[in-house]
Amino acid sequence: MAMKPSLQLKIGTQLTMTPQLQQAIALLQLSTLDLRQEIQQALDGNPLLEQEEGFGEISVSEPTEDSWNNEIPDQLYVDSDWSDTYQDTNYYSNAQAPDFERDGHVQGLKEQLSWQLTLQQDVTVQEQQIAESLIDSVNSDGYLAQPLEDICAGLRNQGLNTLNIKDIEAVLKRLQQFEPTGVMARSLSECLTLQLNALPASTPWRAQASRLARQFLDVLACGNHKLLMRRLSLNEQQLNETIALLRSLDPRPGSLFDTDSDAYIIPDLLMRKVTHGWSIELNPDAIPRLRIQSDYAALIRRADHSPDNQFLKQHLSDAQWLIKSLHSRNDTLLKVGQAIMHYQQDFLDQGEAAMKPLILANIAEQVGMHESTISRVTTQKFIHTPRGVFELKHFFSSQVGEGANTHSSTAIRARIRKFINDEPSHKPLSDSRLVEMLAEADIHIARRTVAKYRESMNLASASQRKRMR
Repeated sequence: MAMKPSLQLKIGTQLTMTPQLQQAIALLQLSTLDLRQEIQQALDGNPLLEQEEGFGEISVSEPTEDSWNNEIPDQLYVDSDWSDTYQDTNYYSNAQAPDFERDGHVQGLKEQLSWQLTLQQDVTVQEQQIAESLIDSVNSDGYLAQPLEDICAGLRNQGLNTLNIKDIEAVLKRLQQFEPTGVMARSLSECLTLQLNALPASTPWRAQASRLARQFLDVLACGNHKLLMRRLSLNEQQLNETIALLRSLDPRPGSLFDTDSDAYIIPDLLMRKVTHGWSIELNPDAIPRLRIQSDYAALIRRADHSPDNQFLKQHLSDAQWLIKSLHSRNDTLLKVGQAIMHYQQDFLDQGEAAMKPLILANIAEQVGMHESTISRVTTQKFIHTPRGVFELKHFFSSQVGEGANTHSSTAIRARIRKFINDEPSHKPLSDSRLVEMLAEADIHIARRTVAKYRESMNLASASQRKRMR
C-alpha cells in the first residue's frame, strides 16, 4: 500500500519563556548588590533609561502618547514552576531531617545544599548519611572532589556495611537537581550536561551541545572545528551557534556562592515596631530610582521606520520592561516578606526560641505563588529587624514532632544555646541532661539530635566545656 504525503493543521497551546519573562525572573533572584550592577549596566547601555537623584521606589515617566506601554502586562507572571527553563531550583516542601543553622549571613555552597537537603521528602536515614557525605565532598567550584568509591568506603567504615556504589549514585542523582544547576558534577562534561538538560527541549542546538559536552570537549579545546563539524554533522554557522550555547553555561556553578564573611549587606526590607504592632516596608536606600529619558523619548515618531527611530523604539521597550520587572520584583519581595514576618511574629517579640516551623509550601500557599518563586525571593534577600539583619531563609526551619506538639528546629537550637549559656560553670550540662530539660518543655528529641544541633552551633561537649573553664 503506497503512502501519500499530506498536510495537517494542528492547533495547540504551549508556554513560551520570553526574554522579558526571563529578565523578570532573573531580577527576582538577584541580591541587592547584584541588582545594582545589573541596573548600572542597563543605564550604561540604554539611552532611554536614566537614574533619578537618590534611591527609592522606581518611577515611570510617560514619554509620549504612543501605546507601547500598553503592551506590557500589569502583572509579570514570575510566579511559575518554570525554574527548569531558566535556573534550576528544585526545593522541596517538607523537611524530615534537622535544619542547618542560618544566622543571617550569606550562605556558602555547602550551607545552601544542606538547607535544600532538609526540605526533601521521604529521605531515609541511610540516604541522609550518604547525602551529607556527598555534600561534604563538594569543592568551592561545585564539583564532587572525591571518587564515589572513596565515599562508599568511608560510609562502610561508619557502619553502612551493605552500601554499594549504586546506592550512592542514586542519591547523587537526586542532589544534582539542587540549585545551582550543574552542582555535584564529577567532571566538566557532566556539569555542562546537567545545565543543558535543565534547558527547554526546544532550545536551539541543545541536543548538539549536549553531545559536544559529553564526547568532544577535548576536540573543542584543541580548536579543531573541522573535525567537530564532521562528527556533529553541522556546518560552520551551526557549529558556532552550538558552541555559543555551550559557552553561555557556567563551568563553575559553585562560584556563585563564594562569599566573603565581611561582605557588606544591604537589607532589602525594613521591619519596625509601630503603635499597633509591626510594620514592614521596602528599604528606600537599596535600589536606584529609574525613569524614562523624556528628551530621547520625545524624538520617537509612531509611523517612522527609519533605523534611528527603530533604535529608539527598541530601547524604549527595553527600558519599560526593566522598570516593570523591577516593580514586579519589589511587589513580590514585599508580599513574601510580609507573609514570613506575620508567620514569625513571635520571633520579633520573644526571639529565636519562639520561632515556628516554616517551609516554602506554607508561604507559597498563603501568597498564592509557586514554591520556586518563594525560593528565588528569599535567596540572598535580607531584612533589618530590631533583633538584627537576617536573610529571609533564616525564618524557614524544619518541623520536629507531630500533630499539635511541633517545634521549629531553630527554636530548639536557641533553647539548647540558652541552657548551655546558663549552665553552672563547675557542672556543664551533658547531652542527656539537655534531652531531659527539653522534655520538661514538652520537646521530645533524641540525644543524637541534641548532639547534632549542639555541634552545628560550634558548642563543645560537656567534658570539653568543663576543661575550658
